[in-house]
Amino acid sequence: MPPNGFPWPIETARLDNGLRVVVSEDRTAPVVAVNLWYDVGSRHEPDGQTGFAHLFEHLMFEGSVHVPKTEHMRLIQGSGGSLNATTNPDRTNYFETVPAEHLELALWLEADRMGGLVPALTQETLDNQREVVKNERRQRYENVPYGDAWLRLLPLLYPPGHPYHHATIGSMADLNAAALETFQAFHSTYYAPNNAVLSVVGDATAADVFALADKYFGGLAPRADIPPAPDGTRPAPVTAAVRETVTADVPAPRIYLAHRTYPFGSREYDAVTVLATALGNGRGSRLYQRLADGARLAQPDYVSAYGVDLAHAPAPLIVSATARDGIDAAALEAGLVEVVDELAAGITADELDRAKALLATAWWRQVSTVAGRADSLSRYATQFGDPARAGERLPAWQAVTLDEVTAVATEALRPETRVTLTYLPEDSRLPEESA
Repeated sequence: MPPNGFPWPIETARLDNGLRVVVSEDRTAPVVAVNLWYDVGSRHEPDGQTGFAHLFEHLMFEGSVHVPKTEHMRLIQGSGGSLNATTNPDRTNYFETVPAEHLELALWLEADRMGGLVPALTQETLDNQREVVKNERRQRYENVPYGDAWLRLLPLLYPPGHPYHHATIGSMADLNAAALETFQAFHSTYYAPNNAVLSVVGDATAADVFALADKYFGGLAPRADIPPAPDGTRPAPVTAAVRETVTADVPAPRIYLAHRTYPFGSREYDAVTVLATALGNGRGSRLYQRLADGARLAQPDYVSAYGVDLAHAPAPLIVSATARDGIDAAALEAGLVEVVDELAAGITADELDRAKALLATAWWRQVSTVAGRADSLSRYATQFGDPARAGERLPAWQAVTLDEVTAVATEALRPETRVTLTYLPEDSRLPEESA
């Protein structure tokens, strides 16, 4: 493995307008992945504009100056490719995987919507996509059991005004209230070449990619005054445990325990990731062994622990379990709390080895595809200024010690800093006695 820990070449360039271009050549198959990260997510959204970054994930597929509505998708899929986009608090990314001979098409399409969406954005398109987002909110958050847990956990974990206080889906009131000109200004502010990273991985040389990037993106003007996101690195300290109980149309009680930990990319967060894997990943995890197999308090398929990989503030660790039939919320919470509190005494060497093996498998699975590799390179270039740091993560996980796991568990999982979210079924209330 090369010294940077990334077993493929990495070459970089920066266009005169500030666009960072990352290339990793791989001739294994005649395909290329194109991945564009914009440094804009829900953490950048000003008051009154929540949900804007996510809405643009939709609007960017609705046509630009030279590409009619739905044509971007038709051209990529018609060329044998696939495409999508995602938004989170830290960024928005757009990506395609295409046969190598269609690399130029993919770059032209991305450049046209970077520089040409605003003139093509109409009130009709905006109104249509607002309705799409409303429907997405209903389908993913409001009309599924436990679907709004993330919407509830974020404001419990982060105080008002913190950039992670609200979810990327945003406020429907904010989306409805904003005029077309407000959305146009948001795009012009953040969708600029000097606020983006373009990564291309696969069957293409760096020289060819740099030339094509300059051809299609080089003429786009940079934005000189991109506002920074609010600083969330030192949120107000948690001084007391927080609880919320929700009675809803859910099939069984469910408990979420959540803590703020450390930012993604830090040495401490690497230890948190190992800890979460040992605690809640798979049948060999401590949660499964104790609550699903042992005490039989939790449903086997619904015990988990995971970190949310956010880089610009202490990231959350979320532990959850859903009760078996006949188990009430109080018993489930007591069992869950007992397991989590015991982590202050550390995990075993076998648990550490198992967690590291699972994380190694996950890392190699991520970078085994050109699409996964391109996304990793874009991430590390955007968030840490160096795409080669994508090769650091696996060695960092492998270097975590038992003492480090104990230290982060002791500090980050203290009961007095805990958020507890409880879901109770609507029929959990005692029925009225018959006359």
